[in-house]
Amino acid sequence: MKICAVIAEYNPFHLGHALHLNYIKNVLGFEKIIVFMSGNFTQRGEPAVLDKFTRAKHAILAGADMVIELPSVFAVGNAETFAKGAIGLINSLNVCSGLCFGVESGTKEDFTGLALALNDETKEFKKILKNHLDSGVSLAKAKFLTVKELGCDIDESLISSPNNILGIEYTKALLKINSAIEIFPMTRYGKHSHNDKKLNKYLTSASSIREQIKLGKIKKVKKNIPPFVFSDLTAYPLGLENIIMSRVLTQPEEYLKKLPDCTEGLENRIKALSKDNLTLDSLIQKVTTKRYTSSRIRRILISNLLGITEELKNQCLSYGVYAKVLAIDEESKDLITLLANNSEIPVLTRKSDESKLKKQALKSFEIDTLALQLYNLVTNQKQNEHYMFIV
Repeated sequence: MKICAVIAEYNPFHLGHALHLNYIKNVLGFEKIIVFMSGNFTQRGEPAVLDKFTRAKHAILAGADMVIELPSVFAVGNAETFAKGAIGLINSLNVCSGLCFGVESGTKEDFTGLALALNDETKEFKKILKNHLDSGVSLAKAKFLTVKELGCDIDESLISSPNNILGIEYTKALLKINSAIEIFPMTRYGKHSHNDKKLNKYLTSASSIREQIKLGKIKKVKKNIPPFVFSDLTAYPLGLENIIMSRVLTQPEEYLKKLPDCTEGLENRIKALSKDNLTLDSLIQKVTTKRYTSSRIRRILISNLLGITEELKNQCLSYGVYAKVLAIDEESKDLITLLANNSEIPVLTRKSDESKLKKQALKSFEIDTLALQLYNLVTNQKQNEHYMFIV
């Protein structure tokens, strides 16, 4: 059985995502698609517009065969952590032969070439990288400038958008573990950028759709998403913002320092500014600088909310976690048996499967459970972490 992996957030699922799934089955010729999807919090450090089970259902209705949750410990990490966690999870299942991801530009050879160069972190590489970081540029930009300085002729567009950056990180992670999984970059349709907040007709960015939902203008996105997604849309879960802020106010600097990416005294800056900026948006705006992006600050605050430390993140990356199945197509239930027979990590489909979890995997699952409980709290839902949607 030829199975392709997709790493996604579907926040929310839109027409561009539908084209992607169609491309995998009808152009690339894969028989099955397993989606590895973020849970109730995303890589931008924000709550998803819809809960993970509803978004997983949408993926199945659009053509995916199974949706597995990307644990929160990876899902709210930076691009490297997000990619390493997802790739490690996919590779541990031993059933996927391909990975297809959307990009703005670049071929399979382009991504492989740059990933090889970035993985070759010699002493000289690290020295030049540090110099570029000290100049105040982002990590992605600093790495690109480093490989350019070392004589690698690479197109800068490969690191100019979040999709391309993630594509590079996926490829790096696959190469580092010598995985046999083949990459299939797919050029995105339309001229909109990944972070463009302007709502375009039909094909548009997820950012532009979320912007309208946050403004309460849900009807405006009706033509940008499938009908089954539109019928499930509700108000954005703004109630989580006060919970996130209360956690910042009650945690000492010593704890914040243990969180992923909270380095160089950033914990002191967050605590100091939280005293006079009591709304989440105000705090993020004040803490953000050229060096410390708003997305990085949001991820730190979500990690603080959920209890994701640098130590736990590294343990989960090194020793593995689990495959929690959120949803599956009725006609593809044989995938569960396939995973059970091939996976190196526990496959969770029912409550009793939690007994298979030990140490860091159990802690990670408890964090996913907390994320769901907090989401339930502000949306008045009663979803259970052990549920699996059969569509």
